[in-house]
Parts: sequence; C-alpha cells; structure tokens
Amino acid sequence: MVWKHSEDLSLNSKLDRNACQYSLICRPLLSDFDLLETSYQVASLSPFKIHYSAYSEYTDKPFDSNVQRDVPRFMKLGRDITLLGMELAIQTMRKGEFARFLFKPQYAYGQMGCPPRIPANATVMFELEILHFVDTMESDEYFMLSQEEQITYPVEKLLKVASTEREFGNYFFQLRRYEDAKDQYKKALSVFAHCPETDKEQMQEIHSSKLLLYLNLSLVSLKLNAPRRALVYGERALSIESKNPKALFRCGQACILLLEYDKAKDFLLRAQKLEPFNPDVNCALVKLDRCYRDSERLRSPLTILDNLIEEWDRFAKRRQSI
Repeated sequence: MVWKHSEDLSLNSKLDRNACQYSLICRPLLSDFDLLETSYQVASLSPFKIHYSAYSEYTDKPFDSNVQRDVPRFMKLGRDITLLGMELAIQTMRKGEFARFLFKPQYAYGQMGCPPRIPANATVMFELEILHFVDTMESDEYFMLSQEEQITYPVEKLLKVASTEREFGNYFFQLRRYEDAKDQYKKALSVFAHCPETDKEQMQEIHSSKLLLYLNLSLVSLKLNAPRRALVYGERALSIESKNPKALFRCGQACILLLEYDKAKDFLLRAQKLEPFNPDVNCALVKLDRCYRDSERLRSPLTILDNLIEEWDRFAKRRQSI
C-alpha cells in the first residue's frame, strides 16, 4: 500500500512551500490505480525532471536525494526509475506538484532492504516534486513518419514538435552540452523544411518559432567558438525580424571575434538604439572600443615600417638613375 500526502505548487511556484496549504489525500493509490485524469499529468513515455529525497524510518536525513544538484536530468518511466512504488507514484502527479509517499517494503526495497542505510523489511518515505515534463508524443510520432507523410503533417502539430525539440536543446544548453544543444535546435528547424503552404497567421507562428531557433543557434555557436556560424544564424534571425536586439547583439559579438570591427560597431549601435540601457550591449561596445585602440597600436609600427621601406625604395631608384 502507498499513501500520498500532496501539496500543489503549480498555481504559484513562488510561494514558500511551508506556507502552502496541505491537502492530505489519504487514498490507496496502488489498490485501484485511480490515476489523476488531467492534461498536466506525467505521461508514461514523457521525459520529466524531478526532485526526490528518500528517508528511512526514524531518520531526519535522506539516504538518497538529488535536490542539491543544479540541473536534474530528464528521466523516463520504465527506464530510469528502478523502484516500483516511485514509478507508480510519479504517474499520479502533475507538473509543479510536491508530494510525500510512504512505500511499503514490497514497493520499495523488499524484505532484504539495503543494509546498513535501509533496514530489512523497511517502510520508506519519498518526497517527490515534479519540476517539469515534456510531452514528446507528437515529436516521436513525427520523426517516425516517412518524408512523404511529413510533408502533409498538420502545421499546428509541426509547431509543437519544433517547440519540444527546442526545449530539449535548452536543457542541454543549461548542462553546457553545447554540441547536443546545437543538434537539437537544428533538429527542430528541420521540421519546417517541408512545411506545407498555409495561411498568414500560421506562417507568422512558423517565423516566430524559427526566430527563436536561429537566436539559440547563434548563441550556442558563440559558445562553441564558431563566430562565422553565429553570424550566419544571427543574420537569418534578422531576416525574420530586422529590429531584434538579441540578433543584432549576437551578430555584433560574432563580428568582434572575426575582427570585423566596423560591422560589429554597426550591429551593436543598432542594438543599443533599441535597448539603450542593456548592460550586455553596452559592455560589448566598451570591449569593441578597446579592440579598436589595440588594433591601432598594432598598426602604428607597421605604418612606420611601411613608410621607411617606401622611402628606401625611392632612394634606391634615385641612385640607379644617377
């Protein structure tokens, strides 16, 4: 038997957990499998991120927890969860929900336990919080289709697939796995390669989705020290929205790395005009000014040397004429 004590944080995630009202749902979840029917419920194949802490009886400190980790990884039911009670409990939860579960031995560590931390035949308590989950059903379905079937795929579903893949890219970016993030963003863009003709409103949604992906690809290219690629993606973003300050800023950053200072100045001044008090843009302009001065200092000795060589050539020619 598993009992659930839950606290719903989905309405206001900023509320202090201790200040929230608790609702004790004393119902046996595993006897009748009456799972919550809601669109926010974790689907069986959906990747999810979860905070968990596990306690044995008469202890205040958890014997297992991932709460202190900066970015919990995505997990899937049936693959990453090894405890039967935990797997069944997660399926009753919604995004943003915090709950406590008591797992009897048959749903936890059995009669043997896991000495010395978990005694034999122990009932354990798990604190679970669903931080996020991604509904990948549309995405999985799309990438299993043939190219001919993908061409006729509805536009509203294409947009959802692109959003799902972009979300995974953002997750990899948070983990600083920039190559993986780049691949996810490009995968998201690929769904628009064979997009069917559609109305003006849906085309605007497609452009908005592509704009976000180009901006993300420009940023991740900078992280991968690929400024030329970052500039290409930034300019593609500007082709969709010519006054997008992020795109102008990314292009300016790329041009500084490419030593194309005049182009960088043009991009950054345009970004500053749109957002005069943006600290990142203003810092980039200060950096650009330093780059200009450094390049002038390097150029000055070369200019003097060029003048000396030119003067020597004229002198040598005069001697030859005599």
